[in-house]
Amino acid sequence: MSEPTDLPRPSRRGRLLRVGAAFAVLLAIAGYLVVQYASGGPGAPRCVAASDGGEGSAFGMSPEQAGNAATITAVGITQGMPERAVTIALATALQESGLRNLDHGDRDSLGLFQQRPSMGWGTAAQIMDPVYAAGKFYQHLAEVPGYSRLPLTEAAQRVQRSAFPQAYAKHEPDATVLMAALTGREPAGLTCTVARSVRPGDPVRVREDLTKAFGAGVVPAQQPAGAGQDVAVPVRAAGPSGAAGGGPGQRGWALAHWAVARAETLHIARVSYAGRTWSADDSDEGWTADPVSAAPGPQTSAGAAGGAAHEVRITVAS
Repeated sequence: MSEPTDLPRPSRRGRLLRVGAAFAVLLAIAGYLVVQYASGGPGAPRCVAASDGGEGSAFGMSPEQAGNAATITAVGITQGMPERAVTIALATALQESGLRNLDHGDRDSLGLFQQRPSMGWGTAAQIMDPVYAAGKFYQHLAEVPGYSRLPLTEAAQRVQRSAFPQAYAKHEPDATVLMAALTGREPAGLTCTVARSVRPGDPVRVREDLTKAFGAGVVPAQQPAGAGQDVAVPVRAAGPSGAAGGGPGQRGWALAHWAVARAETLHIARVSYAGRTWSADDSDEGWTADPVSAAPGPQTSAGAAGGAAHEVRITVAS
Protein backbone atom coordinates (compact mmCIF):
# COMPACT_ATOMS: atom_id res chain seq x y z
CA MET A 1 0.00 0.00 0.00
CA SER A 2 1.35 3.38 -0.96
CA GLU A 3 2.06 6.04 1.67
CA PRO A 4 -0.45 8.86 1.91
CA THR A 5 0.71 12.03 0.31
CA ASP A 6 -1.32 14.51 2.30
CA LEU A 7 0.40 14.20 5.71
CA PRO A 8 1.36 17.55 7.21
CA ARG A 9 4.99 18.47 6.57
CA PRO A 10 7.15 19.65 9.48
CA SER A 11 6.94 23.41 9.72
CA ARG A 12 9.99 25.57 9.16
CA ARG A 13 9.49 26.99 12.64
CA GLY A 14 9.64 23.51 14.16
CA ARG A 15 12.88 22.73 12.39
CA LEU A 16 14.37 26.00 13.62
CA LEU A 17 13.32 25.21 17.17
CA ARG A 18 15.01 21.80 17.02
CA VAL A 19 18.18 23.29 15.55
CA GLY A 20 18.13 25.96 18.23
CA ALA A 21 17.69 23.37 20.97
CA ALA A 22 20.61 21.32 19.63
CA PHE A 23 22.77 24.45 19.47
CA ALA A 24 21.87 25.29 23.06
CA VAL A 25 22.93 21.82 24.16
CA LEU A 26 26.28 22.23 22.41
CA LEU A 27 26.78 25.60 24.08
CA ALA A 28 25.99 24.08 27.46
CA ILE A 29 28.53 21.30 26.91
CA ALA A 30 31.16 23.80 25.80
CA GLY A 31 30.44 25.98 28.82
CA TYR A 32 30.76 22.99 31.13
CA LEU A 33 34.13 22.09 29.62
CA VAL A 34 35.36 25.67 30.01
CA VAL A 35 34.28 25.74 33.66
CA GLN A 36 35.93 22.38 34.28
CA TYR A 37 39.17 23.64 32.77
CA ALA A 38 39.14 26.92 34.70
CA SER A 39 38.31 25.24 37.99
CA GLY A 40 40.78 22.40 37.62
CA GLY A 41 38.17 19.78 36.77
CA PRO A 42 38.91 16.36 35.26
CA GLY A 43 41.50 16.56 32.50
CA ALA A 44 42.42 20.17 33.22
CA PRO A 45 45.90 21.31 34.25
CA ARG A 46 46.07 21.09 38.03
CA CYS A 47 48.45 21.88 40.87
CA VAL A 48 48.58 20.32 44.33
CA ALA A 49 50.31 21.55 47.48
CA ALA A 50 50.83 18.79 50.04
CA SER A 51 52.29 18.44 53.51
CA ASP A 52 54.26 15.68 55.25
CA GLY A 53 55.73 14.32 52.05
CA GLY A 54 52.29 13.91 50.52
CA GLU A 55 50.96 11.94 53.49
CA GLY A 56 49.26 14.89 55.20
CA SER A 57 46.85 17.60 54.09
CA ALA A 58 46.65 18.68 50.47
CA PHE A 59 45.15 21.57 48.56
CA GLY A 60 44.33 21.38 44.84
CA MET A 61 44.06 24.37 42.53
CA SER A 62 44.45 25.52 38.94
CA PRO A 63 47.82 26.71 37.58
CA GLU A 64 46.44 30.27 37.62
CA GLN A 65 45.69 30.00 41.33
CA ALA A 66 49.04 28.34 42.04
CA GLY A 67 50.91 31.05 40.16
CA ASN A 68 49.17 33.79 42.13
CA ALA A 69 49.79 32.00 45.42
CA ALA A 70 53.47 31.61 44.52
CA THR A 71 53.69 35.32 43.73
CA ILE A 72 52.09 36.30 47.05
CA THR A 73 54.56 34.03 48.84
CA ALA A 74 57.57 35.30 46.90
CA VAL A 75 56.73 38.91 47.78
CA GLY A 76 56.44 37.94 51.45
CA ILE A 77 59.85 36.24 51.33
CA THR A 78 61.39 39.24 49.56
CA GLN A 79 60.02 41.62 52.20
CA GLY A 80 61.34 39.45 55.04
CA MET A 81 57.86 38.68 56.38
CA PRO A 82 57.38 35.72 58.75
CA GLU A 83 55.52 32.57 57.74
CA ARG A 84 52.47 33.71 59.70
CA ALA A 85 52.20 36.80 57.49
CA VAL A 86 52.32 34.65 54.35
CA THR A 87 49.58 32.40 55.74
CA ILE A 88 47.39 35.43 56.51
CA ALA A 89 47.96 36.85 53.01
CA LEU A 90 47.13 33.55 51.30
CA ALA A 91 43.98 33.02 53.38
CA THR A 92 42.87 36.56 52.60
CA ALA A 93 43.35 36.11 48.85
CA LEU A 94 41.54 32.76 48.99
CA GLN A 95 38.52 34.49 50.52
CA GLU A 96 38.58 37.69 48.48
CA SER A 97 39.24 36.32 45.00
CA GLY A 98 39.78 32.56 45.16
CA LEU A 99 43.41 33.35 44.23
CA ARG A 100 42.28 34.81 40.90
CA ASN A 101 43.32 38.23 39.67
CA LEU A 102 39.78 39.54 39.20
CA ASP A 103 39.11 42.64 37.12
CA HIS A 104 35.82 43.27 38.94
CA GLY A 105 34.28 43.12 42.39
CA ASP A 106 32.06 44.95 44.85
CA ARG A 107 31.98 48.62 43.84
CA ASP A 108 35.51 49.34 42.55
CA SER A 109 37.26 46.35 44.19
CA LEU A 110 39.90 44.67 42.04
CA GLY A 111 42.59 42.01 42.02
CA LEU A 112 43.71 39.24 44.33
CA PHE A 113 42.83 41.10 47.52
CA GLN A 114 39.89 43.08 46.10
CA GLN A 115 41.62 46.36 46.91
CA ARG A 116 39.83 49.58 45.98
CA PRO A 117 41.43 52.48 44.09
CA SER A 118 38.94 54.85 45.73
CA MET A 119 40.24 53.82 49.16
CA GLY A 120 43.85 54.66 48.44
CA TRP A 121 45.21 51.21 47.56
CA GLY A 122 46.65 52.44 44.26
CA THR A 123 45.54 52.83 40.68
CA ALA A 124 43.51 50.14 38.99
CA ALA A 125 46.54 49.13 36.92
CA GLN A 126 48.72 48.86 40.04
CA ILE A 127 46.18 46.77 41.93
CA MET A 128 45.87 44.37 38.98
CA ASP A 129 49.62 43.67 39.30
CA PRO A 130 49.84 40.72 41.75
CA VAL A 131 53.32 41.75 42.96
CA TYR A 132 52.13 45.27 43.77
CA ALA A 133 48.88 44.06 45.36
CA ALA A 134 50.69 41.57 47.60
CA GLY A 135 53.25 44.19 48.59
CA LYS A 136 50.50 46.63 49.64
CA PHE A 137 48.78 43.93 51.67
CA TYR A 138 51.98 43.10 53.56
CA GLN A 139 52.68 46.80 54.07
CA HIS A 140 49.32 47.31 55.79
CA LEU A 141 49.58 44.03 57.70
CA ALA A 142 52.96 45.03 59.13
CA GLU A 143 51.31 48.15 60.58
CA VAL A 144 48.89 46.03 62.67
CA PRO A 145 50.36 45.77 66.20
CA GLY A 146 51.05 42.15 67.17
CA TYR A 147 49.40 40.77 64.05
CA SER A 148 51.33 37.49 64.25
CA ARG A 149 49.70 36.73 67.64
CA LEU A 150 46.18 37.62 66.55
CA PRO A 151 43.66 35.08 65.26
CA LEU A 152 44.07 34.95 61.49
CA THR A 153 40.60 36.30 60.77
CA GLU A 154 41.20 39.31 63.06
CA ALA A 155 44.58 40.11 61.52
CA ALA A 156 43.12 39.92 57.99
CA GLN A 157 40.15 42.04 58.98
CA ARG A 158 42.39 44.78 60.38
CA VAL A 159 43.78 45.14 56.86
CA GLN A 160 40.72 44.45 54.73
CA ARG A 161 37.86 46.04 56.71
CA SER A 162 35.53 43.43 55.22
CA ALA A 163 31.76 43.29 55.69
CA PHE A 164 32.25 39.59 56.52
CA PRO A 165 35.10 39.55 59.06
CA GLN A 166 34.75 35.90 60.05
CA ALA A 167 35.03 34.61 56.47
CA TYR A 168 38.83 34.38 56.47
CA ALA A 169 39.05 31.74 59.21
CA LYS A 170 37.78 28.86 57.07
CA HIS A 171 40.73 29.25 54.71
CA GLU A 172 43.44 28.96 57.35
CA PRO A 173 44.05 25.18 56.93
CA ASP A 174 44.47 25.45 53.15
CA ALA A 175 46.57 28.61 53.47
CA THR A 176 48.85 26.84 55.95
CA VAL A 177 49.46 23.96 53.52
CA LEU A 178 50.13 26.43 50.71
CA MET A 179 52.50 28.47 52.85
CA ALA A 180 54.53 25.42 53.89
CA ALA A 181 55.01 24.34 50.27
CA LEU A 182 55.58 27.73 48.68
CA THR A 183 58.01 29.02 51.31
CA GLY A 184 60.05 25.85 50.79
CA ARG A 185 59.49 24.47 54.28
CA GLU A 186 57.95 21.41 52.58
CA PRO A 187 60.51 20.12 50.02
CA ALA A 188 58.92 19.01 46.75
CA GLY A 189 55.64 20.08 48.34
CA LEU A 190 54.08 21.56 45.21
CA THR A 191 53.65 19.94 41.84
CA CYS A 192 51.56 20.72 38.77
CA THR A 193 50.16 18.52 36.03
CA VAL A 194 50.21 20.62 32.88
CA ALA A 195 49.78 20.12 29.16
CA ARG A 196 52.99 19.74 27.20
CA SER A 197 53.97 23.18 25.96
CA VAL A 198 53.65 23.68 22.20
CA ARG A 199 55.11 27.18 22.37
CA PRO A 200 58.71 28.08 23.14
CA GLY A 201 59.48 29.85 26.38
CA ASP A 202 61.58 32.98 26.84
CA PRO A 203 64.46 32.79 29.37
CA VAL A 204 64.55 36.60 29.47
CA ARG A 205 60.95 36.77 30.65
CA VAL A 206 61.61 34.10 33.28
CA ARG A 207 64.51 36.16 34.63
CA GLU A 208 62.39 39.32 34.58
CA ASP A 209 59.51 37.68 36.46
CA LEU A 210 61.88 36.14 39.00
CA THR A 211 63.45 39.53 39.63
CA LYS A 212 60.06 41.20 40.00
CA ALA A 213 58.84 38.63 42.52
CA PHE A 214 62.05 37.87 44.48
CA GLY A 215 63.90 41.16 44.08
CA ALA A 216 66.99 42.43 42.31
CA GLY A 217 69.95 40.07 42.36
CA VAL A 218 67.94 36.85 42.51
CA VAL A 219 69.52 35.89 39.16
CA PRO A 220 72.91 37.02 37.87
CA ALA A 221 72.81 39.94 35.46
CA GLN A 222 74.56 37.78 32.88
CA GLN A 223 73.79 34.10 32.48
CA PRO A 224 76.74 31.80 31.70
CA ALA A 225 77.72 31.43 28.06
CA GLY A 226 75.89 28.56 26.43
CA ALA A 227 73.01 28.69 28.93
CA GLY A 228 70.57 28.55 26.03
CA GLN A 229 67.07 27.87 27.31
CA ASP A 230 68.25 27.44 30.91
CA VAL A 231 67.97 29.95 33.74
CA ALA A 232 70.31 29.18 36.65
CA VAL A 233 69.19 30.70 39.97
CA PRO A 234 71.84 30.58 42.74
CA VAL A 235 70.52 29.66 46.18
CA ARG A 236 72.06 32.33 48.36
CA ALA A 237 72.57 32.66 52.11
CA ALA A 238 69.72 32.49 54.60
CA GLY A 239 67.40 35.46 55.00
CA PRO A 240 66.52 37.28 58.23
CA SER A 241 65.96 35.11 61.28
CA GLY A 242 62.32 34.10 61.53
CA ALA A 243 61.53 35.16 57.96
CA ALA A 244 59.65 32.92 55.55
CA GLY A 245 61.96 30.94 53.30
CA GLY A 246 64.90 31.97 55.48
CA GLY A 247 67.11 28.90 55.22
CA PRO A 248 69.13 28.22 52.05
CA GLY A 249 67.35 24.93 51.44
CA GLN A 250 63.96 26.53 51.98
CA ARG A 251 64.77 29.39 49.64
CA GLY A 252 65.81 26.93 46.94
CA TRP A 253 62.53 25.07 47.19
CA ALA A 254 60.58 28.35 47.25
CA LEU A 255 62.24 29.29 43.95
CA ALA A 256 61.69 25.83 42.48
CA HIS A 257 58.02 25.75 43.49
CA TRP A 258 57.52 29.26 42.07
CA ALA A 259 58.86 28.01 38.73
CA VAL A 260 56.57 24.96 38.71
CA ALA A 261 53.56 27.09 39.66
CA ARG A 262 54.34 29.45 36.74
CA ALA A 263 55.29 26.66 34.33
CA GLU A 264 52.18 26.86 32.17
CA THR A 265 52.29 30.67 31.88
CA LEU A 266 56.03 30.88 31.20
CA HIS A 267 56.25 27.67 29.10
CA ILE A 268 58.73 26.07 31.48
CA ALA A 269 59.75 22.57 30.45
CA ARG A 270 61.83 21.46 33.45
CA VAL A 271 62.81 22.54 36.96
CA SER A 272 65.67 20.88 38.88
CA TYR A 273 66.84 21.36 42.45
CA ALA A 274 68.43 19.34 45.25
CA GLY A 275 68.37 15.99 43.47
CA ARG A 276 64.81 16.32 42.20
CA THR A 277 63.36 17.27 38.82
CA TRP A 278 59.91 18.28 37.68
CA SER A 279 59.27 17.90 33.95
CA ALA A 280 56.32 19.18 31.92
CA ASP A 281 56.60 16.11 29.68
CA ASP A 282 56.06 13.82 32.67
CA SER A 283 54.30 16.25 34.99
CA ASP A 284 51.86 13.61 36.23
CA GLU A 285 54.83 11.92 37.94
CA GLY A 286 55.60 15.00 40.06
CA TRP A 287 59.14 15.43 41.38
CA THR A 288 61.47 12.57 40.46
CA ALA A 289 65.04 11.73 41.45
CA ASP A 290 67.76 13.55 39.52
CA PRO A 291 71.30 12.68 40.68
CA VAL A 292 72.80 15.38 38.43
CA SER A 293 71.19 18.25 40.33
CA ALA A 294 72.38 16.77 43.63
CA ALA A 295 76.05 16.60 42.63
CA PRO A 296 78.28 18.97 44.63
CA GLY A 297 80.22 21.60 42.73
CA PRO A 298 83.39 23.60 43.36
CA GLN A 299 83.64 26.54 45.72
CA THR A 300 82.79 29.86 44.16
CA SER A 301 84.96 32.96 44.58
CA ALA A 302 82.59 34.15 47.29
CA GLY A 303 83.27 31.00 49.29
CA ALA A 304 79.78 29.58 48.97
CA ALA A 305 79.37 26.12 47.57
CA GLY A 306 78.64 26.19 43.86
CA GLY A 307 77.44 23.65 41.35
CA ALA A 308 74.06 22.14 40.58
CA ALA A 309 73.27 21.29 44.20
CA HIS A 310 73.23 25.00 45.06
CA GLU A 311 71.16 26.40 42.27
CA VAL A 312 67.68 26.02 40.88
CA ARG A 313 67.84 25.29 37.17
CA ILE A 314 64.84 26.31 35.11
CA THR A 315 64.62 25.17 31.49
CA VAL A 316 62.04 26.78 29.21
CA ALA A 317 60.44 24.98 26.28
CA SER A 318 62.30 25.29 22.97
